[in-house]
Amino acid sequence: MGVPSKKALGDHVMRATFLQLALVAAMASIAGPVLAKAVKKGVHGAIALQRETGQLGYAYAAATSRAAKIEALNQCAHPRCEVVASFSNACGALARKPAHGPKGYFPATGATRQEAETKALRLCAAGECEVKAWACTK
Repeated sequence: MGVPSKKALGDHVMRATFLQLALVAAMASIAGPVLAKAVKKGVHGAIALQRETGQLGYAYAAATSRAAKIEALNQCAHPRCEVVASFSNACGALARKPAHGPKGYFPATGATRQEAETKALRLCAAGECEVKAWACTK
C-alpha cells in the first residue's frame, strides 16, 4: 500500500467534515424542541382563602407554581388558609355567595380576568354572588 495522495487525503478530510456537520445539524434538530420547552418560562399565580373568616391572599408574578402558592398563603396569614385557585399565564377569580357561609366560595380560572370572573360567577349561580378576589399573571 503506499502513502495516499494529497487529493485522496483531502477528499477523506472533506467527507469527514461533512459527516460531522450533518451529525451536528441532526442533533440540533432533535434537541431544538426539547431545549425550547426547557427554556420557556411561565408566570404563576394563586389565590388562597380562609373560609370561616374570609381572609384572602394572592400572588400574580411568581416564577413557579409552588412559589405562587406560598406567597398566596403567606398573604392570607391564617394557619387554616388553603389555595383555592392556581394558574399559569392566566387569571384566577373567586366568587362568593354570602348566604352559603364557608361553603359559599367558588374559584375559577380563565385566559382573561373577565373569563375567570364569569366562570366563578357561573359556578356560584349568580344572583347575590360577587367577585371577592381576582389576580392575573399577564
